[in-house]
Amino acid sequence: MTDHYAVFGHPIAHSKSPLIHTAFARQTGQDIDYVALLAPLDGFAECVAAFRAGGGRGANVTVPFKEQAWRLAGRRSARAELAGAVNTLRFDADGLFGDNTDGAGLVADLTRNLGIELAGRSILLLGAGGAARGVIGPLLEQGPARLTIANRTPERAVALAERFRTLGPVVGGGYEALAGQRFDLIVNATSAGLSDELPPLPDRLLGPDGLAYDMMYGRNTPFLRWARAQGARCADGLGMLVEQAAEAFWLWRGVRPTTGPVIAMLREGEAKGVRGEV
Repeated sequence: MTDHYAVFGHPIAHSKSPLIHTAFARQTGQDIDYVALLAPLDGFAECVAAFRAGGGRGANVTVPFKEQAWRLAGRRSARAELAGAVNTLRFDADGLFGDNTDGAGLVADLTRNLGIELAGRSILLLGAGGAARGVIGPLLEQGPARLTIANRTPERAVALAERFRTLGPVVGGGYEALAGQRFDLIVNATSAGLSDELPPLPDRLLGPDGLAYDMMYGRNTPFLRWARAQGARCADGLGMLVEQAAEAFWLWRGVRPTTGPVIAMLREGEAKGVRGEV
């Protein structure tokens, strides 16, 4: 019988997760169906319950429901517990198991796909929501010289840094405190791009050969436009999306797909879209 999975978000129509998991299933010979479901902002838990009652086996969770998913999960992985955010749910006989594959996906994309060495580097993480929470631990495990978290509400960034301080050199604060600092890598984990906004960043934040990485994908976000104006190398979150999806697929199916061909397929699709092809 076909097993059913979904991704929940708001918005969700842009999601490439159904394409990714369909490609993974074809590659690994797994019999699954995967769809994108729009959850009301005040009805996430009810949507998950209805999907599970209808035979769903698991789900991915994206903006803005990752912290709600953490509260919904009766059991959690160690990395999800520390993050306080869940992006992957597995429906077991014992209830809902929550994991967070975002950090593993980001690190895999940066190190394996983009060839970025994280050890000894200075990293700036923008945002203090569910997306940021999921990647702090895995980034610190790579041994950076420092990790700075910046947020519009400085207190949230400070509290988040305190939560992870035992894992490595991490500090938090507001955007205004970034003036005069330099970083090797800036990761945008905010949702500002959805509303075509840019976090209030001072210029000259990136050092020579610095990389600006936006977790969003498929959009020329204000953050990426700002980074290009600074002369920085840029990358979007498509590779992270595929890598974190592979972690989720392994959690659900016990099979680890190969990500390279799927990333290439999606990039080719983006290029055709730019050229106006179907």
